[in-house]
Amino acid sequence: MRDARLAQLEAVYRREYRRFLRVAVAVLHDEDRAVDAVQEAFATAIRKRRQFRGEGTLEAWVWRMVVNAALKESARPIHEELADIAAAGSAQDPTTVAEAVARLPERQRLTLFLRYYADLDYRSMAAALEVAPGTVAATLNAAHTTLRRLLQEVRP
Repeated sequence: MRDARLAQLEAVYRREYRRFLRVAVAVLHDEDRAVDAVQEAFATAIRKRRQFRGEGTLEAWVWRMVVNAALKESARPIHEELADIAAAGSAQDPTTVAEAVARLPERQRLTLFLRYYADLDYRSMAAALEVAPGTVAATLNAAHTTLRRLLQEVRP
């Protein structure tokens, strides 16, 4: 008989791979390394599948592994595409926005990545980051506030 958790992980992998990869690329700014990080996250999830306690969704548990694997690969989680998202509708240079995002604390950067790359809801983000949903909202708000302040500082 096939392991039910393994089948669930396979379904998450097939359904969400592209979103996992987008976040890993955002963190690593290198597609090859991002593919490796996502693969490593799933290998870890498969090895540790019996440790999943059911607190939150299996997908959120895997998100945490993807984020951890990508962070393990990179000390500087920033990508130009996030800068483009943050700069949408503004006259800011994307490079300036990328530099501002790079100055954010890690949790704020990760929250932005999960929100704008993975399009996760607050509850899933909270599970992936191992924080309360209210913390996600506060962190996202703080990231936006800090970005606005940093970008106003660089305006001519």
